[in-house]
Amino acid sequence: MKLSIQSLVVSFLSLMGFWYLMSGFFDVVHTIMGVVSVGIVMGINHKLKTFSFYENETDVLKDMRFFYVPYYFSWLFVQIIISGIEVAKILLSPSLPIQTSVVRFKVDFPNPHCKVILGNSITLTPGTLTVDINGDEFIVHAITPTSFEGIASDKMPQQVLRLFTNEKHSVVSDFEVLESKEEL
Repeated sequence: MKLSIQSLVVSFLSLMGFWYLMSGFFDVVHTIMGVVSVGIVMGINHKLKTFSFYENETDVLKDMRFFYVPYYFSWLFVQIIISGIEVAKILLSPSLPIQTSVVRFKVDFPNPHCKVILGNSITLTPGTLTVDINGDEFIVHAITPTSFEGIASDKMPQQVLRLFTNEKHSVVSDFEVLESKEEL
């Protein structure tokens, strides 16, 4: 897979932004140190970025709708806060109303990067954990049935889909709550 100039520029600017955020200094000396550090990191990761992990993999940054990314991160941040409050209520409740579940479902995404983003978004949301992604099939552990509601309703997968396309179609299919280990 060949990396695009856009991918390299976005990676460089993102890493420099992170450098400035973490260092807190904007003078020439710290900027030069940042450029050198980012150059080293990008050089080390070049082979990793050019390796194809999936069949027919493309450069994700060419396909991404950048104007939607801030909205997605804001939406995900709100979901993390809401889920965190729900998990805190459960943990602080004397009866601990935990009803753990394992759910399995399939997704219809245009590229493998959507699957990775969805899996990480699920894991970042308190009360859920992506256990496995095998092809189009996900297995997710949830602390309560309301924890996986955003997946079952197709709300979270639709938000991930919007990162790459504005076409609308049902993403989640074959959704089932597994009752026993044998069903895994």
